[in-house]
Amino acid sequence: MALLESIKIPLGTVMPDFQLKDPFGKLYKGKELIGERGLLVVFTCNHCPYAQAVWPRVIRLAQYGLGMRVNTVAINPNINPGYPDDAPDKMMGKIKELGIAFPYLVDETQKVAEAFRAQCTPDIYLFNQERKLVYHGRIDDNWKEQDKVAREELKEAMNNMAAGRPVDAQQMPSMGCSIKWI
Repeated sequence: MALLESIKIPLGTVMPDFQLKDPFGKLYKGKELIGERGLLVVFTCNHCPYAQAVWPRVIRLAQYGLGMRVNTVAINPNINPGYPDDAPDKMMGKIKELGIAFPYLVDETQKVAEAFRAQCTPDIYLFNQERKLVYHGRIDDNWKEQDKVAREELKEAMNNMAAGRPVDAQQMPSMGCSIKWI
């Protein structure tokens, strides 16, 4: 497991177009997933301890975002024979186990992860309704111990974006396991 941080991507970058299927075979188009006020995109997987630690927070933030008309999508770029826990059939189990109520998509070719310049799991992007990047960073200031979180940066960014206020440009990178490139 190689620990990496997300790379700096200029705010205002337009969200790449994409089409991916969920593990059940349903096709989703990125531009159709955007809510009235934006879209939270999380590159994640099943096996990475960093991703596992924040899955409950991602699920809560997705639910929270719905109240602000911000949708969420998770994308698994780790479809790699060396990581069977991230296979689509295992994703089905994760959806059921955690009650994931938003699309959890399969990036089998890893082309979508490449287009977003994703590096790690989780790698987190928040786009406004115009598909422009307003936040690319960590969920909060303590990935490991949820009860010791002092600042919820992603939630703050979502609140500001939804209210039409500026999102703080000082953003700490997300960190996690490297994407398992084929």
